Amino acid sequence: MVGRFAPSPSGRMHLGNLFSCLLSWLSARSQGGRMILRMENLDPQRTSRAYGEQIMRDLEFLGLDWDEGPYWQSDRGGYYQRCLDRLAARGLVYPCFCSRAELHAANAPHASDGEYVYSGKCRGLSPGEVEALEKKRPPALRLRVRGKERFTDGHYGPYEQDLERDCGDFILRRSDGVFAYQLAVAADDGAMGVTEVVRGRDLLSSTPRQLYLYRLLGLRPPAFVHIPMLLAAEAGPGEAPRRLSKRDQDAGLDALRERFAAEEIVGRLAYLAGQLDRPEAVSAQELAKGFQWSKVPKEDIILPGDLLA
Repeated sequence: MVGRFAPSPSGRMHLGNLFSCLLSWLSARSQGGRMILRMENLDPQRTSRAYGEQIMRDLEFLGLDWDEGPYWQSDRGGYYQRCLDRLAARGLVYPCFCSRAELHAANAPHASDGEYVYSGKCRGLSPGEVEALEKKRPPALRLRVRGKERFTDGHYGPYEQDLERDCGDFILRRSDGVFAYQLAVAADDGAMGVTEVVRGRDLLSSTPRQLYLYRLLGLRPPAFVHIPMLLAAEAGPGEAPRRLSKRDQDAGLDALRERFAAEEIVGRLAYLAGQLDRPEAVSAQELAKGFQWSKVPKEDIILPGDLLA
């Protein structure tokens, strides 16, 4: 069994990131498995090595160790290009010249996740049209999709998606040359032998696209276990609770380390995950001995206002 941490080094980790890391680590260690650390730093404008190095120090502080890595996606462009070339050789990739504004104007967001379903506007461009458009702007590269993908999530059960209807042809490489998340994550998990992926349920709808890529690339897919989101308790009048983000400084690990010991932070996360009856200090190693997926809630978790007081 091989699990993985795959944080994006775009800032300090917050409680939501830590929640996902802890559950991934506990699931792997409770099964006697190994952990891989991979920094998903594809976008040089949004990520930095300094943040990645800080993430490693934070994981070590919490006792969440790993057996292999860190791998940096920014170093793996040659591998992603080879995967892209294999797909292109089968006629599955085409250039797309649509701007973000054009995509948003032409498509309604998917009801469940706010993502835009691509209309296929550039799918049938002739070689002459492609040549003319390339003189104006560099294209993104999209993958042609067809059919349905279905799988059984380890926490939420059966899930199915009609790729053409629910997401459309999706991007493999952006117009600025940055490889897209969907290609990189599937290619990396397959190449690294990851057998279980634990991550937030906000990524549940992207799993069918990755399964589609696993099949096309001849890679063995992992088991997927999606987990509930941690939501901020504070919300304005009439607003629903929102997911935690790096702007929630009180829930950031740098702020938490000023107020709590490592085992106190782990204990609070374990309490939210249903592994403890109350938020008491405990090590990750102790938790792994009795970890049970059946105790993890399925509904999103609103962060109690007094939990971090």
